[in-house]
Amino acid sequence: MTLLDIRQMDTFYGLSHILFSVSLEVNERETVCLLGRNGVGKTTTMRSIMGLSPARKGKVTFRGQSIRGKRSFQIARLGIGYVPEDRIIFPNLTVKENLELGVKSRSQHESHWTLARVYELFPILEHRKNQDGATLSGGEQQMLTIARTLMGDPLLLLLDEPCEGLAPLIVKTLGNQIRLLKEEGMTILITEQNALFALELSERGYILEKGIVVWGGQALDLKERPDIMKTYLGI
Repeated sequence: MTLLDIRQMDTFYGLSHILFSVSLEVNERETVCLLGRNGVGKTTTMRSIMGLSPARKGKVTFRGQSIRGKRSFQIARLGIGYVPEDRIIFPNLTVKENLELGVKSRSQHESHWTLARVYELFPILEHRKNQDGATLSGGEQQMLTIARTLMGDPLLLLLDEPCEGLAPLIVKTLGNQIRLLKEEGMTILITEQNALFALELSERGYILEKGIVVWGGQALDLKERPDIMKTYLGI
C-alpha cells in the first residue's frame, strides 16, 4: 500500500523556484531515502510534505487523501511525524517533559508509543530524563527529537539529515536505532548527505539535483552504479 504519493510537485521560496515536478512515493513499512548534495532541495521536499513550505503545484497525498494546502498541524494529526534537521527541542524543559509534549491523539485508540517504549529504544534518554534539554549532547538531542516525534504515534516518520554534525560513533548508534524502528514496522522517509548511511537503511532511494529527481530505484541497484554515485553524490 502506498502511504505517501507525490506527483509533479513544484515549490517556490518567494519568486525562487526550488522544486521542479518532484515525484516520489513511499510504501507502507518501507524506508526510502532522498539523497543529494547540500542545497539541492531535500529539506524543501520535507517541508513541502509538512505544509511548512507549501507546494504551489502538483499532488501530495497521504493514505489516499490530498494534503497539499493543509496546515502543518493538520498534516501531523493525520499521522506524519517530522524530525527537522535543526533538532528543535525545548532547552529549559527536562527530557521527560519534552517527550510528554510530543503526545497527540489522531483517534481514540491507545498510542503505540509510550515513555517506556521510547526509553527502551533510546536508553540514554531514560538516564537523562530529569536533565534539561540544553544539557544534552548533539547526538542526545537528535535522539530526543526523534523520540518526541514517536510519542505522537506517527504512521510515517520524516527524518531530515539525522546524521548532520554527529560523531561517527553516534551515527552508528543512530543507525542501529533506526533499524529497530524498521523492525517495528515504521514507515520512514529519510533525507541525508551521508548516502552510504541512508542506503544501508533503505529499500529504495531517489536522488535530487537542483530540485529535480534525476534517479529513482532500488537502493541495492544504486550501490552498483558508481557512475551515478560519483556524478550526483560525489562518492
